[in-house]
Amino acid sequence: MSEAETDDSALAARALAGQQSAYGALMRRHREAIYRIVRGHVGDGHEALDITQETFIAAFAALARYDGMRPFRVWIARIALNKCRDWARRRTVRRFFAFARPVEDAAEVADPDSTPEEALHSQRELARINAAIASLPANLKDVLLLRTIEQMSQAEVAMVLGVTEKAVETRLYRARAKLTEILRD
Repeated sequence: MSEAETDDSALAARALAGQQSAYGALMRRHREAIYRIVRGHVGDGHEALDITQETFIAAFAALARYDGMRPFRVWIARIALNKCRDWARRRTVRRFFAFARPVEDAAEVADPDSTPEEALHSQRELARINAAIASLPANLKDVLLLRTIEQMSQAEVAMVLGVTEKAVETRLYRARAKLTEILRD
């Protein structure tokens, strides 16, 4: 059976049995989605890489607690969001005590088809949008990232966040309205 044909719960069981290739398969299958969630949450690519790595380390350490009847994607997304919240708390404490400045965003790769002016404008707009998303309250940001960026269903988002589907719908509406307001200013 190929990696693509194996479902997440079977891979998790094989990983628990000590099969390293199953760990790798789970990570390859979910790392990009987890990175996107984290990147959207923290707004910094370098920090997002670190937090994504922490997420997988924590997930594999807690793999025995994974319920194979539920989607692995939902389970690991919840871990990622918790890691983002931990990061935000640590960052707030560090800023308070050390008056540290936030780490600047990594330089974006230039688009060879655009003029330097267009590339600069595009980078600025992207940075502005990322900053606006990062500035949203966590409950709105989480819903926006999971539903819009990761294209999870309303039911999946509700499972990740432990709220009702109606709460997901309401928070998504509020997140979009708040984002529109921030970007308008």
